[in-house]
Amino acid sequence: MNVAVIDYGLGNLGSVRRAIAELGAEAALVDKPEQLAAADRVILPGVGSFADGMALLRERGWVGPLRETRKPVLGICLGMQLLAARGTEGGAAEGLALIPGDVIHLETLGCALRIPHVGWNAVEVHDASSSILRGIPGGTDFYFVHSYVFTPREERDVVATTSYGVPVPAVVRRGNVVGTQFHPEKSSKAGFRVLRNFLDAGAC
Repeated sequence: MNVAVIDYGLGNLGSVRRAIAELGAEAALVDKPEQLAAADRVILPGVGSFADGMALLRERGWVGPLRETRKPVLGICLGMQLLAARGTEGGAAEGLALIPGDVIHLETLGCALRIPHVGWNAVEVHDASSSILRGIPGGTDFYFVHSYVFTPREERDVVATTSYGVPVPAVVRRGNVVGTQFHPEKSSKAGFRVLRNFLDAGAC
C-alpha cells in the first residue's frame, strides 16, 4: 500500500506520515502532481487559511489532478475544508469543489462558544454504511482544532457530526473523497482506526 501525503506548504505532514507508517503502509511526501501515479491512497492534510491553501494548491499545480483523480482521497482539517466549492477564510476563494458546500466561520453558523474550537469532542455517526468510521461507536471522542466549518449543500454528504454549541460536520464523503474535520493522527486509537479504515477501504 503506497500512500501519497501531499506537501503543498501547509500541514502537519510529519505526524500524518508517522501515523500511516505505524499502520504498516508506505507513506511518501509528494510535492509534484505526477507523483500521484504511484499512489494507492492520497491524503491532503492542512493547517492555516482556506485562501492560502487554495493559492498554494493552484500555484503548485494540484487543483486539476485532485479534481480528476479516481483514487481515494482523505482531506484532514483544512484539507477537508479545501474539498468544498468555496471558502471565506482569508478572503473569498474557490475550492476544489469535490464535495458541494461552503466553508464558513463558526460564528456564522451560530456558535456562541469560545473560538477556535480546540480539544476533544464526541462524534455522532449519521451514515453507518460508511466504512471510514467502521468499528467506531457513536460518542467516540476525536481531537479538533478549527474556527471554520465545512457545510455541505447536501445532507447525504455528511457522515458524522460533533456538537460545539451548534452541530458541526465532522466527517464528509462523496464518491472517492472523504474528509475529517478532526485530526485522526492526533486522536489516539480511534483516530488510527479511521486511518486504518481509509487504508483498507478508501472513501467508501
